[in-house]
Amino acid sequence: MDNVSVITMLMLSGLSGTENYRVTLFALTLLCYCVIWLVNVTIIVTIIADKNLHEPMYIFLCNLCFNGLYGTAGFYPKFLYDLLSTTHVISYAGCLAQGFVLHCSVAAEFSLLALMAYDRYVAICRPLVYHSLMTKQRVCIFVFFAWLLPLCLFFMSTITTAILRLCGSQIPKIYCVNWFISNLACSGSVAKIVIPSFICTFYFGHVIFVFWSYVHLIKTCQSSKENRSKFMQTCVPHLFSLTVVVVSFGFPKLFIFLILADDGTGLLSSYPLTKCKLPSFDQCQSFQIQTTSSPRN
Repeated sequence: MDNVSVITMLMLSGLSGTENYRVTLFALTLLCYCVIWLVNVTIIVTIIADKNLHEPMYIFLCNLCFNGLYGTAGFYPKFLYDLLSTTHVISYAGCLAQGFVLHCSVAAEFSLLALMAYDRYVAICRPLVYHSLMTKQRVCIFVFFAWLLPLCLFFMSTITTAILRLCGSQIPKIYCVNWFISNLACSGSVAKIVIPSFICTFYFGHVIFVFWSYVHLIKTCQSSKENRSKFMQTCVPHLFSLTVVVVSFGFPKLFIFLILADDGTGLLSSYPLTKCKLPSFDQCQSFQIQTTSSPRN
């Protein structure tokens, strides 16, 4: 049997060079994870318990909090375990599962943020028809598809990744996503390009819509002091959710980057970072930062 078909374990090498800082990193990461749970659970319970908050905007916010718990659960437990372990390995199935969870979480985040932007657009620009457009039934349908589409799209992406034959077993990151796994494949695949391209284009449309809707809202609210006040009050949940996303997914990598940058041994030059253009989270390209004190071999 060909060796490329029997790889069952993959190595995550993104923590290389952090041996002296892992206790500190573990403590801060655990604290961050606990805060994420505390904040999200508090918001979820508050919205569910208070019937006055059973409005579309807060329903979307509640789903964002659920999604935050779902997405971070796919990353933080494994990351915390690796910080206390001397070997950083993950099963092939586990790697696919982690990639599926992370991809679905980010995609659902874009969908829910787009729904929140649409809700604010209708509430401020078309207030007379708001209640007829944003009915409970329609909101439930919106939320259902915001979860269903990422699950279906990334299920197909994960299946096409799972059938690839691997010729390598080392992922130079602290987590798994489909693009990193497909880079280990022995040969290219049309599905490797077509499916991610479609997904990226689809969710890039979400980003364009969110951007356009808020530019339009800002222009509309400039003509009225009442509208400006309403815009600031109703868009706080949206800005808060974006902050939670950045903190949830960006803290560990940022902290590791700062540790390596402060290391005088030149480890930064060999530490792989991720170069992404949002929302192309499924097509990240690994690159290495070169420094004059530690030239690339």
